[in-house]
Amino acid sequence: MSDVVVKQSHNPDASASKARLRLWLKLLKATKHVEAELRENFRTGFDTTLPRFDVMAALYRDEAGLKMSELSSVLRVSNGNVTGIVDRLVDDGILVRIPVDNDRRATTVRLTTAGREQFEAMAASHESWIDSLLDGIEADEVPHLSEQLECIARKSTKGED
Repeated sequence: MSDVVVKQSHNPDASASKARLRLWLKLLKATKHVEAELRENFRTGFDTTLPRFDVMAALYRDEAGLKMSELSSVLRVSNGNVTGIVDRLVDDGILVRIPVDNDRRATTVRLTTAGREQFEAMAASHESWIDSLLDGIEADEVPHLSEQLECIARKSTKGED
């Protein structure tokens, strides 16, 4: 009986695959870290939450406001997730509901003047926090990293819109 030696070939695709897996885990860890810092900063600095900030940001970009279904779509969450946040923001005077003509069931939500002012203050702090959290990345590296992340995002959103 002869000994059979099975030679394993080095597969460069396998090592690239493992490297990409490690990269994903590092991206996930970094994302969780940044998100946790933002959540804490919004809680302590503005007595608010990241989801409230996200709703306000979406509405800040669209001054005329958005229907609830449009807002849910922009935020990529269910109507149910947005409704509770919107209710509280309306109660706090940050948002106003406006009935949609010709559709009794639909409403548009829009930031109030006070809501726009509050969002601007939060957005300035948010930018500062992000700048501080990502200050280890050189400014000249940002465009390339952004391009790479956009490439990933395009792959993951094929067929959407």
